[in-house]
Amino acid sequence: MSKTILHIDASVSLNESKSRAASASLVEASGADTILRRDLALTPVPHIDHHWVTARMIPVGGRSEFDHAKLSLSDDLIAEIEAADVIVIGMPIYNFTVPAQIKSWVDLIARPGVSFKYTEKGPIGLLRDKPVKVVVASGGTPIGAPHDHATPYMRFILGFVGITDVTFIEAADILEQTALAA
Repeated sequence: MSKTILHIDASVSLNESKSRAASASLVEASGADTILRRDLALTPVPHIDHHWVTARMIPVGGRSEFDHAKLSLSDDLIAEIEAADVIVIGMPIYNFTVPAQIKSWVDLIARPGVSFKYTEKGPIGLLRDKPVKVVVASGGTPIGAPHDHATPYMRFILGFVGITDVTFIEAADILEQTALAA
């Protein structure tokens, strides 16, 4: 059976990034047949704006070409998630929370009627659940510490769109294991 991994990197540090190195090591060791790459630092996704917020609420048949163009990257990002069997996210913690690159990605994938819907009992995620491994480089903010606002946010927002199988891994642990194996 073939396996597809969506590998997302968010660190703006391109050469010395522990989250990049560790997430790449995890993906390499996975034996995946297909690896989809999304580098949010090298190819940043835009922040949402008034036009995007308006377009997402227009029924598909009523959207203009401009509306479709505004939503096309969001459609692509959601399609990447749906195509993956596993998602690996290399994520640093900046100032106790997620990098702006991750927040912009989240804003584009959280779409009413597409990745979640509201019901009388509250929101329900519409994306297919799958394993997500978030490789965290914290630089002094340990996973689960009272001042770690990144990992609870990621667990919540992924669950909000339907993905609840989320594991957080310290980048340093992967890098240490890789060094021991060498």
